[in-house]
Amino acid sequence: MRREAVLEHRASAFGGKLERGRLKLALGIAAIEGVLVLAGALAWWAVVLLALAAVVVYRSVGRDHPRADVRSATWVAAVSQLLVVLVPVVAAVTIALAAVVVVVLAIGVLLVLLAERR
Repeated sequence: MRREAVLEHRASAFGGKLERGRLKLALGIAAIEGVLVLAGALAWWAVVLLALAAVVVYRSVGRDHPRADVRSATWVAAVSQLLVVLVPVVAAVTIALAAVVVVVLAIGVLLVLLAERR
């Protein structure tokens, strides 16, 4: 079954395409900015300020805007910035989990080696 796209009244083709692909776009932007944050090219506090500004713009202007492309663009900006804020937290949790796994493996290997000695 073929799915037909329905455009809103006064919606542009760009607005429709943006609305259909907005999650992919937000994830792509977040991935690029996340790498820049982890590499130290972007300060995390600056990303937090950008996220705050993007959410304020979305809530005050974009959410109820009559044009679909403005709603989608502000949504993409807010979601991508909020995802970037989470990148250092996810990285820290991942590093902590990796350290726990290494310690558990080291204890296991140590126990095996000590058991062989007997």
